[in-house]
Amino acid sequence: MSRELWTAVDRYIAETLIAPDPALDRALRASSEAGLPPIAVSPAQGKMLHLLARIHGARRILELGTLGGYSTIWLARALPADGLLVTLELEPRYSQLAAGNVERAGVSDRVELRVGPAMEALDELAAAAGDPFDLVFIDADKKSTPEYFQGALELCRAGSVIVVDNVVRDGALVDASSEDEGVQGMRRFHALLASEERVTATTIQTVGSKGYDGFTLALVNAVRSSPRRSERSRP
Repeated sequence: MSRELWTAVDRYIAETLIAPDPALDRALRASSEAGLPPIAVSPAQGKMLHLLARIHGARRILELGTLGGYSTIWLARALPADGLLVTLELEPRYSQLAAGNVERAGVSDRVELRVGPAMEALDELAAAAGDPFDLVFIDADKKSTPEYFQGALELCRAGSVIVVDNVVRDGALVDASSEDEGVQGMRRFHALLASEERVTATTIQTVGSKGYDGFTLALVNAVRSSPRRSERSRP
């Protein structure tokens, strides 16, 4: 097995099951031309996120890590006309490019792009005490994933779904001696999942054009008990 074969299979899946899409193609091309790192989800992964959002009937989605807006477009298209996707991006240059891609895709009316450190944005969202998010996609810097997950969990309701990308790290997840901050972040993340009674989760290994990695799928079973939280957790 090789990455060349994985990439060929990804290409076959995309050509067979995913219709040509000028807006998505342009978003990838614009990101590449602007020099953004080629770390956006693959077309097949993007469609999986889209289908998860539709299956779950998501009306409010939170995304951590906008990059060029490719996954943002996939997720926003799954929302109803009055739905909302809040996406968080640290780099102003990335967010500016993403805003253009999102607008050209025709979904800017349901996307709110926030620029700055993700933890600050999560704190602001918690302080605002708005409606909970139905679906969360975490695809930001890997060393901080445990903190992002904890912050996002406070913004969810019972029944919300959280998806975390790039959690296997080319298999290095099992290497306790790794000096890679991203690997250690994902090990801390899995330890957190094992002890967090409010969620039920699993991690799936994947191969494809993005190499060998994986994602975590977590279902929120309960939220913290407080008058405000109890009210917000109602479907």
